[in-house]
Amino acid sequence: MSQNYQYNTIEEALRDLKEGKIVLVTDDPDRENEGDLICAAEFATRENINFMATYAKGLICTPMSAEIAARLNFPPMVAENTDNHSTAFTVAVDHADTTTGISAEERSYTIMKCV
Repeated sequence: MSQNYQYNTIEEALRDLKEGKIVLVTDDPDRENEGDLICAAEFATRENINFMATYAKGLICTPMSAEIAARLNFPPMVAENTDNHSTAFTVAVDHADTTTGISAEERSYTIMKCV
């Protein structure tokens, strides 16, 4: 069964992000051939985080510059990055004011405090 998908423009995706919506960003089939659910950090609400955890089932990451990671004292996950795509993960973090850090509400809180 063949399916035809329509992709939005980058401008449309940026507009949606500014409006607080979640967008699905896909990469090239020759890279990882995957999609990521993305929302702007200020809209990383409990509801949006719960949606991502429920339907995407993968890692919930908070992209940030090396400068912000250094200011927050988030060290790299590994000393020598051998990832094929040089994905620069830091150690996993939970805000000190959270308990387990696993709930959508606590994940949202941690993200809001990082930005």
